[in-house]
Amino acid sequence: MTEPETEHGPIGIEALNVYCGLAYIPVRAIFEGRGLDLGRLSNLMMEKRSIAFPFEDPVTNAVNAAKPIIDALDADERDRIEIVITSSESGIDYSKSITSYVHQYLGLSRNCRLIEVKQACYAATAAFQMAVAYVASGISPGSKVLVVATDVSLVNQKAAYTEPVMGTGAAAILISDQARVMAVDLGAFGNYSFETMDSARPSPEFDIADVDRSLFAYLDCLAKSFEEYRSKVNDTHFVDTFDYLAMHTPFAGLVKAAHRKMMKECANASPQQVERDFTQRVMPSLEYPSVVGNLCSGSVYLALASIIDRAQYTGSSRVGLFSYGSGCSSEFFSGVITPGSAAALARFGVGAQLQNRLELTFDEYAGLLEENLCCLKPVENREVDVQRYGRLLERAGKKTEMLVLTGVKKFHRQHQWTSMVDLAN
Repeated sequence: MTEPETEHGPIGIEALNVYCGLAYIPVRAIFEGRGLDLGRLSNLMMEKRSIAFPFEDPVTNAVNAAKPIIDALDADERDRIEIVITSSESGIDYSKSITSYVHQYLGLSRNCRLIEVKQACYAATAAFQMAVAYVASGISPGSKVLVVATDVSLVNQKAAYTEPVMGTGAAAILISDQARVMAVDLGAFGNYSFETMDSARPSPEFDIADVDRSLFAYLDCLAKSFEEYRSKVNDTHFVDTFDYLAMHTPFAGLVKAAHRKMMKECANASPQQVERDFTQRVMPSLEYPSVVGNLCSGSVYLALASIIDRAQYTGSSRVGLFSYGSGCSSEFFSGVITPGSAAALARFGVGAQLQNRLELTFDEYAGLLEENLCCLKPVENREVDVQRYGRLLERAGKKTEMLVLTGVKKFHRQHQWTSMVDLAN
């Protein structure tokens, strides 16, 4: 395989950043607070779960993920962003896209295409591949496309064992012919899709999930999408072709089970070989997801960021990526990272962002839930008292400027730029 190139360079991810909220709760605290079976905790392989404040919504998550990328571009580079796509299960309107708000608050050129896409946790990859194809077509040389996967969590105690694993936040991906983060293997992909009711969001106030159906659909889609990938890319082997694997991560334990299944079916591997391979090729992808939770369509890109930041690689390395979205649609694709990828990602300090989140107690977490669950509910007018959470934010003490939700006026969402210091005072 070779990476696609233009006169400027390989096509792929120019910049990647992830925003996972301001706060987290230890997963054990949710188990203990809800009286869940602690014997099942280790199966999740989860340590922490990102938690949103009521002044965070799909718009603020998307903007706060993308803004550092946009700020790092000069004016000419920003104007080369010709398409902006958001992907989300957390739509804020049946007509108006999240993208329209994101485009405004990022101050991008008005000569842009703006769209929003939906297919559960797969949608960002569909947008990503459309963006890659647009850049690779050469129809607009030097163009860039911004894809932002953004979601909020709508789970409480009714979700049982799903509650501890749901994250919140956004992943922002800038695609261009300057693939500083990852060069895409153009044409190397496999898709597998079919209709199933493994999970859904029938209301803007709650999710439903059939855990067993979702598990089997995920495993089936991984095997079948990889099989389709192999049909397009000669001499592909699950073990030998990919130095690392980044998979959609609802929770890390599912990825471990999926990897074990593929190793047995594709390589007839022994339990010892499976464990060694998991530690070497998969575990680096799980360090960030295990302290965030399910980031929905941004999940696989959080896993990619985790590999780039945490894996010990010294040369060019091929990453196999698997994206899955309930309902369902999936894709296996690949790309190449280099030591330069780590430098390109490091400027955004993803690991530091996660490390510096505020830890919440179970009571503090439970106190946020009722208002958080109203985040997507359509109302004509609503006020969000941001200062109400100042006591909690004082413990964080950061000066980062961020976009916050202040309310709704005549169904129009209202946001403003502020800093955490201002919020705490």
